[in-house]
Amino acid sequence: MENNKRVGVRKGAWTKEEDDRLKKCIEKYGEGKWHQVPPRAGLNRCRKSCRLRWLNYLRPNIKRGYFTRDEVDLIVRLHKLLGNRQVFWMHINYREI
Repeated sequence: MENNKRVGVRKGAWTKEEDDRLKKCIEKYGEGKWHQVPPRAGLNRCRKSCRLRWLNYLRPNIKRGYFTRDEVDLIVRLHKLLGNRQVFWMHINYREI
């Protein structure tokens, strides 16, 4: 198991400088090929960490805040129709549009 660990990969909270480097890298090269992002951005992070940071926090089209009344009504109706799992993923995709 020791051979699988990367030496020197930073863990923990991201700094503002790291966020800025990641944003600039994604703007320049686009999303995808996450194995190339840390070296291109000059980050000492693993590719998974970079991908998750981008997808969950830094992407410009992420909606933040409370659900609107219409969104809540849609979730309730879909939950009655489809159940938990399908409603969650459908709503996540709906909010990103």
